[in-house]
Amino acid sequence: MSLSHTAAEYMLSDALLPDPGGSRSKGLRLELPSDRLLKFITVGLPLFLVSLAFAREFSAGSQISCFSPTNFTGKQSAYVDTACWDSLLHHSFDTEGHAVTKSLWALKVFPYSLLVVAVLMYLPYLLWRYAAAPALHSDLLFIIDELDKSYNRSVRLVQHMRKVQQASAEPEQFWEEYERARRERYFEFPLLERYLICKQHTHSLVFIYILRNLLLLLFLAATCLYLVFLHLNIFFQDEFSCSIKTGLLQEEPHIPHLIPCKVVFFSVFQLISFSVGGIYVLLMPVVIYNALQLCQWDKGLLSIYEMLPAFDLLSRKMLTCPVNDLNVILLFLRANISELTSFGRLNAVSALREATANKEDIDTVVDFMTLLAGLETTKPKP
Repeated sequence: MSLSHTAAEYMLSDALLPDPGGSRSKGLRLELPSDRLLKFITVGLPLFLVSLAFAREFSAGSQISCFSPTNFTGKQSAYVDTACWDSLLHHSFDTEGHAVTKSLWALKVFPYSLLVVAVLMYLPYLLWRYAAAPALHSDLLFIIDELDKSYNRSVRLVQHMRKVQQASAEPEQFWEEYERARRERYFEFPLLERYLICKQHTHSLVFIYILRNLLLLLFLAATCLYLVFLHLNIFFQDEFSCSIKTGLLQEEPHIPHLIPCKVVFFSVFQLISFSVGGIYVLLMPVVIYNALQLCQWDKGLLSIYEMLPAFDLLSRKMLTCPVNDLNVILLFLRANISELTSFGRLNAVSALREATANKEDIDTVVDFMTLLAGLETTKPKP
């Protein structure tokens, strides 16, 4: 008998979770994997393409090439290129013969506008980092710590029950006390339970998360509309007629009224705009999906932690609207599942519970531990 008692004690002591060696705060992820991927693409893509455009510009020199008259010298031709690039005005005539000018300045500012796009795409993540991440960090630290402690409390409870049962002279009275304690919910951990229930009535995290996705969606749509505007108005005109008869050159008779010019990097700008616009359009459903995740509860994690006594009451109270801070916390608990040491243990217990013949005898991890410790075998049959 002593050998079985010793084996049970070793089994229960091994079931306890070790104290975390380092600080959990350094390993917590305060962004969902999909949000991190969105940030990498929406911010990194325009920066990468702009760097390629600038590298091409610095290596190739002039952005345009003008067809100067044959009597112009090299310096005069260089002056024509510089003057036409500075003005970027297309001179033409309408059907009635009136002079019409069209500005092509959007071609010059296009690389810099992509820099502005990258900054705008980063603003939603700055909002989340400084407005919501500190509070979320504190919530995750507390809840993860309490979940692991709740598991350890269950194991220690079984250890204590075993000692009391061994010292009890009347086993039937011990089991009657045990059943009464279960009916009156003495095994629950009200601090964790009430904290999570309280989070169902707060909406600061969910408001910031939805606002973040709405801003990102707005900036994606605005960027696509801006690129469509460029294509409809400018990006189908790589040639333009430039006039340099201004200022001191206005009265020079040997200078033609209009000089044809061609944008050298026109195809590069088109490729960049098509790439950014196409990828941003594909990312819009991802942003919408991230926001719609809050319309349903993540019950996968809670189904495992229902083995803890604290979650029995919580699961019955999760019939309210899922758009609250608790649902956001559950999403980030799923992303930080590696920090939950108790999750693997409870997942194994839940799987064994499904394989057990008498499932009605196992409601919580306390029941499972009493079964492993051999207490259930000593329970008197009714």
